[in-house]
Amino acid sequence: MKAELINKFLEIYGHEPTANYFTPGRVNLIGEHIDYNGGLVMPCAVTLGTWLSMAPNNNNVIRFKSLNFPESQEFPLQSSYTKTGSEWFNYPLGVFHEVLKKHNITTGLDLLFSGNIPIGSGLSSSASIEVAMAYALNSYFNLGYEKIEIPLLAQKVENDFIGVNCGIMDQFAVAFGETNKAIVLNCDTLNYNIVDCNLGDYSLAIINTNKPRKLAESKYNERVAECQTALKQLNQEVSLNNLCELNAEKLSLHSHLITDPTVLKRTTHVVNENDRVNLAAKALNEGNLIEFGRLMYASHQSLKDLYEVTGAELDAVVEFCSGYEHVIGARMTGAGFGGCAIALLKKGQEEDFTNKLNDFYMERIGYPTAVYISEIGNGASVI
Repeated sequence: MKAELINKFLEIYGHEPTANYFTPGRVNLIGEHIDYNGGLVMPCAVTLGTWLSMAPNNNNVIRFKSLNFPESQEFPLQSSYTKTGSEWFNYPLGVFHEVLKKHNITTGLDLLFSGNIPIGSGLSSSASIEVAMAYALNSYFNLGYEKIEIPLLAQKVENDFIGVNCGIMDQFAVAFGETNKAIVLNCDTLNYNIVDCNLGDYSLAIINTNKPRKLAESKYNERVAECQTALKQLNQEVSLNNLCELNAEKLSLHSHLITDPTVLKRTTHVVNENDRVNLAAKALNEGNLIEFGRLMYASHQSLKDLYEVTGAELDAVVEFCSGYEHVIGARMTGAGFGGCAIALLKKGQEEDFTNKLNDFYMERIGYPTAVYISEIGNGASVI
């Protein structure tokens, strides 16, 4: 990919890039819909991602081009920017806007992005682009940002410049990922542990349902509101900053305070899912992939029955996986209602798995999935 990008850069800009970077996408292995409840999540970086080549120019402009999108844009070098439309280049432009609050960049730049993360799949293509831009500027201009500041800057771009109220997990995972490692991240404190995640004879199969996630945003906001209702009712007797301060025993003692049975279901998922992350970390540390896979299935079942964010497409994928002998664990990942599922798939079975899954899915849903095989990869880096 690097050689192809350099050749394309030369073709487009008439000169070679002076620096090249790679930033991965991410999946969340377990710990879903608990980030906004102060819970633990377990993301990892994948080997799909974003490549960025860049070089200075003498025209005092920033030129954004991508091999994945037809839109390109050129902006004069100035002290601040505003979002224009919804095109992809707003993500790196927002990084410039944020960086220029503290640093004076006086050199124009030619930029060429390329990526193989399926857009809209829930693998964090936007976070990958943001972190790539932030990492590249920090590295190229020696801006002095600490490693933890890169994902925080990218999150601020997403929140303030793009206008999406996301948490820190996506940006954190693509900045801090390590080969064959997962990150156990406390979304309340940003404390984290790196855990071994050597999949051995298994690969990470990422299955894109190819369903547009039209419901995801509205249902996401609805789930956030339900969790806030539960927190408010529980705080009549206990003092909680967030739901993930509860354990199952404490919830059972105070569950009578939650008057809506649907809200109680949501809360039960949150508490149990947070526990599953700890159990998953223990399983990985012990090299027990079978137990880890069992926890993945349990997570999906909870997201289906208690949190109700899966949908027919994701359920069909996980149902197939549960009956396929070479998969030991599968679950939806991301917000749900479309997007992707992940599975632990025995190496060597990729073609058979893809063909049989798509036959099953076509019959059940009416159109095919897209399957991507990935290892657990590194975070942002110079290439």
